[in-house]
Amino acid sequence: MATKLNPYLNFDGNCEAAFNHYKKVFGGEFAGQGVMRFGDMPGCDEMPPLAEEHKNRVMHVSLPIGGEVLMGSDIMPGFGNGPFKIGDNTYVSIHPDSREEADRLFKELSEGGEVEMPMADQFWGDYFGSLRDRFGINWMVNFSNEENV
Repeated sequence: MATKLNPYLNFDGNCEAAFNHYKKVFGGEFAGQGVMRFGDMPGCDEMPPLAEEHKNRVMHVSLPIGGEVLMGSDIMPGFGNGPFKIGDNTYVSIHPDSREEADRLFKELSEGGEVEMPMADQFWGDYFGSLRDRFGINWMVNFSNEENV
């Protein structure tokens, strides 16, 4: 299997409405666990508790379209690279074949850029990190042993 690239869209609280619209336009069903919400995420020491009004925001959703996958989430106010800004809300999501390739891609893409979230094992079972490269492009690197995204 070769490395996959997928568009990843961020929204400011209306991800679910947008993806329901895309589902209507393109057909199909959401992949994996469907719509995952921030309120379903286990707590951890590195993150402050979620405000009640943010728990229903979309943490992740993916919609297969043809042979590709459109993915998205809502931003979490107060986390990441500042306030939501239209035009700065798109990522390229990379899905390499191995952890080693994920580490290589992350290291090389982040040179001269800014790491948003370092590569680490995540509670959903994948090995994931995100960054903005020195050219201002946002990237997510996600290695999964499973075939579905």
